[in-house]
Amino acid sequence: MHPPYENQLFWHAGRRNFLRMQAAVTHQRRRLMDSNATEPAPKDIISSMPDDVVAHILDRLPLQDAVKTGILSRNWRFKWTMLTQLVFDEVFFRYLLETKRENRYGEIISRLLLHLKGVISKFVLYIDQQTYPILEDEHIANWILFLSRKGIKDLIIQNILDQPLKLPTHLFTCVELKHLKLVNCCFDPPASFHGFPNLLSLELSRVQNESKKLGEFFSRCPVLEILTMGFTFSAHEVKLAEIAKLTNLKILSLYLRNFEKCMITSPDGIFELLGFLPKLQELRLDFLQCKSFTEDGAKKRSPTTFPCLKTLDLSYIDLGSGIVLSFAFEIIRSSWNLQTLEIMTGQQDVHPPPAICSPEVDYNTVGFLQLQRVTFTSSMASENEVCLIKYLLACSPFLKEIFLYPHLFVARDEQLMFAKKLLKLHRASPVAEICFF
Repeated sequence: MHPPYENQLFWHAGRRNFLRMQAAVTHQRRRLMDSNATEPAPKDIISSMPDDVVAHILDRLPLQDAVKTGILSRNWRFKWTMLTQLVFDEVFFRYLLETKRENRYGEIISRLLLHLKGVISKFVLYIDQQTYPILEDEHIANWILFLSRKGIKDLIIQNILDQPLKLPTHLFTCVELKHLKLVNCCFDPPASFHGFPNLLSLELSRVQNESKKLGEFFSRCPVLEILTMGFTFSAHEVKLAEIAKLTNLKILSLYLRNFEKCMITSPDGIFELLGFLPKLQELRLDFLQCKSFTEDGAKKRSPTTFPCLKTLDLSYIDLGSGIVLSFAFEIIRSSWNLQTLEIMTGQQDVHPPPAICSPEVDYNTVGFLQLQRVTFTSSMASENEVCLIKYLLACSPFLKEIFLYPHLFVARDEQLMFAKKLLKLHRASPVAEICFF
């Protein structure tokens, strides 16, 4: 049975187009064959790149993808062995889980390490409930020993389990380390440990130091520029003088509750510490659950200034307390080159005290700051906050913007009243904007 006439037309037209395309492809193939006979084959630019460039590209790929490049060609079979950065993170272990290799974590990582040719500059190990039961402490000890012989410079061990990970003493033979981050780990430097002479950044969180000599450990890192201390079990053993010895510090982040027993958290203690750190450019202070500020210390003015400080971050600070607000004023006033200020307010009392500053600001006597950007997070719309913002607007001729993120407990009408007060304040900067979110 023949198809309708219209369908026949479409069928013949389609066949003609197909034959034309086929002829064009055949003609193109012949031209390519003729040209290949006289012209050299196109050069494989990627494969001909220097090994260090190839390694740089591979280091930017997820580890499992970098290893897979071995199937591209014979030339690429062992390119992945030039890797210098190994990141065994959640993505990597999820890949092993999806490919039914979750019972071979330790074996796979060990084999990968043994195949690498040169220096290993970075090693990241993420440990959670799925990986730890399969990994053995002996595996981790062997890997760190191996890394110490490979010139490791950047080491991150992040353990999210409740139980801290006991680190082997091989860690303290990695003398070329420049960056070290430990989360929920336990360590005890041996008597033969003389320090990390090249360490530039150190980040510790939920760390236990069995010898209770964490401050002494800091003092053995003479060129340290970045120190970040989250909640640390042994921090109360640290003395102010031991941190003050780190005169090269440029970035300092402290969870203040760690130091309540050594008086670093009194205003005088903080100002005294900052006076010993002349190169400090960024300071982050976490006031969460910190209750050690005293009336006497809060009323004293800072005897020194901090001209290098450009970024100040005060987290969970209770601006409802006159003592704490006085400290905030003083540290800002003493940092006259400050450019970025970030404040996250903490939970205030039910009846906060009245503002401690005068409602009138003498614009002829206030010291000028270099502030350009201010951020208030979890703002409680309090009078003390109005007082502080009034001061910042009055003494910051280069200010560009103030971002305000209200606390969830602040009602809409309270936010509106707060905004109206702020919009009426004098601004030293002609371009300053107050943005509410």
